[in-house]
Amino acid sequence: MIGPKTVPSRDGGIEVVVGELSTRLAALGNDVTIFNRKRKHKKGEQILTEYHGCHLKEIFTINKKGLDAIVYSFFATIKAKKMARKGEIDVIHYHAEGPCFFLWMFGKKHKGYKLVVTIHGLDWQRSKWGGFGSKMILQGEKRAVKYADQIIVLSKNNQKYFSDKYTRKTVFIPNGISPVCFHEPELIKKQWGLEKGSYVLFLGRIVPEKGCHYLIKAWKQLKQEFNTDKKLVIAGKSSHSDEYFDSICNMVKGDSSIIMTGFVEGQALQELYSNAYLFVLPSDIEGMPMSLLEAMAYGNVCLVSDIPENKDLIDGRSYVFKTGDWEQLSAKLFYIIEHEKVLVHQPYIKFPWNDVVFSTLQIYREKI
Repeated sequence: MIGPKTVPSRDGGIEVVVGELSTRLAALGNDVTIFNRKRKHKKGEQILTEYHGCHLKEIFTINKKGLDAIVYSFFATIKAKKMARKGEIDVIHYHAEGPCFFLWMFGKKHKGYKLVVTIHGLDWQRSKWGGFGSKMILQGEKRAVKYADQIIVLSKNNQKYFSDKYTRKTVFIPNGISPVCFHEPELIKKQWGLEKGSYVLFLGRIVPEKGCHYLIKAWKQLKQEFNTDKKLVIAGKSSHSDEYFDSICNMVKGDSSIIMTGFVEGQALQELYSNAYLFVLPSDIEGMPMSLLEAMAYGNVCLVSDIPENKDLIDGRSYVFKTGDWEQLSAKLFYIIEHEKVLVHQPYIKFPWNDVVFSTLQIYREKI
């Protein structure tokens, strides 16, 4: 597996997916190796070499924005190619478009092994990368089309994109979701004073395409027109987008109705999902949003932007607003809160992981 920053972690959707997929493949008796990016370890920190039956190998990189992913991908590709030539691996599975930049090093014919790519989203469209970064990632997309034996996509919209632009056939295999663990508000009550049903939740990376700025504008307008004691909770951290993160911090400064928790995981994360009044995802761009899948698994009612990747998941179970229209978002928030339109939903797992793993194994075993 090539592409994640590090497994195990919840740094992003790719890390979650690679961890879940890999450990389940290993549990079925497959020999799985995950290439993590080499990072500085704290003094005395144990360096993991195995995780739930998977081998973990650290690949050299330079931990600086703009260099981290490309340097890691180069050395990961060299390592994987050597292992493939020695007959040590049967499948090399790349995750995301950026790492695919170096697929040309394998050539078009792959004797004794298969190249599989999962497109987690059209990453070159994400504004956090800037002009040069976007061009590099777009080149990775084109090389995936040219050199991969099979391409997996996470949405029907991306499947149509690859068909229309490249006449390239792809396989739709969505992200899976696991049964969830419900918690009463304990940690979140102690740390942020949050009670069950007392807050609206956004959870994800604080990057431009996730649309936090729309949500904050909408919330501020709501508070001007409607007196509610509910809080807006923004949970997440920056990801190669420090300037944007700082701008979000400035937007919420001095507003006691907005709580920024930073990165959360474990029980605190489970509590946030378990006790939210409403989950909001105002994204401009998504691949397949893990946070939305998780929110639905917790039975949360959701309010999402109307991009195809969101609408394909919600199955009419949630509220929708026009992407980028923060005034309409504010109006929907007002409607839901004022009229108490949140309905109690049963936890909903759209794609069980066992189905995802079985479909992926089929791709691995198909003859080229």
